[in-house]
Amino acid sequence: MNRSPISLPRNAEWPELLPGWVWLVGAGPGDPGLMTIHALNALRQAEVVVYDALVDERILDWAGPGAELIFAGKRGGKPSAKQRDISLSLVELARAGRRVLRLKGGDPFVFGRGGEEAQTLVQHGVPVRIVPGISAGIGGLAYAGIPVTHRDVNQAVTFLTGHDQSGEAPTSLDWDAIARGSQVVVMYMAMKHLGAIAARFIAAGRAADEPVAIVTRATSPDQEVLETTLGRAAADAAAAGVVPPAIICIGRAVLLRQALDWMGQMAGEAPRSTDPLGRGRPAEQA
Repeated sequence: MNRSPISLPRNAEWPELLPGWVWLVGAGPGDPGLMTIHALNALRQAEVVVYDALVDERILDWAGPGAELIFAGKRGGKPSAKQRDISLSLVELARAGRRVLRLKGGDPFVFGRGGEEAQTLVQHGVPVRIVPGISAGIGGLAYAGIPVTHRDVNQAVTFLTGHDQSGEAPTSLDWDAIARGSQVVVMYMAMKHLGAIAARFIAAGRAADEPVAIVTRATSPDQEVLETTLGRAAADAAAAGVVPPAIICIGRAVLLRQALDWMGQMAGEAPRSTDPLGRGRPAEQA
């Protein structure tokens, strides 16, 4: 692994990662360029980096030359470290006087178990710092050309996880209320239960032909986007061989990809439509 040095801007006082501290840092949705400067600062100082499965390995190249890299990824359906063991290992590393960076994909406090890990550290007397990151539900959709908010589409957006601690679809959510009340729904970790969730939404009144986008490996060079409908989403995903990690967006915001697929346009593709919402007026007149 090539640990290439990167200099931080000199016109600011960057915080110091002190011995015995743990910084919980968001690495963003994949593209290394979407990390924050605070995250890069942490990488340059850390003596040990405990990282998740969704952290792009190119980001690890930016760690200091003497940093110990420890994989602690959790992936559904695959052998993974237990959350309790991960949390307590952070406590042990900090108590040993190490400068500890817990590096998590996306944002540590958005379906990333960062809150649980930080609470464990605080309960054991370990000082922490939180460095937010760009969540895949926002950044990943932006790379797909899908804005999660748009004045012509939605005044609310709901972010939810497709499974709970048991691995099943969350029973604590009022699925009917979400289906009725949120114009755009963004789902993390929902591939396993996509068919059941879609059926629940349709039963609650969402149209079967409502646009859906499934973004896999968001912001990475291998990113793929499947455009489908609520009624066909599960079948189309299975037919296309779509596998996690994936972000799923439900709502008319998906239509805007016809105009805003900027990655496709960089590759030479023309916009499929400059007015995908059918407003019949220039966007600046919104």
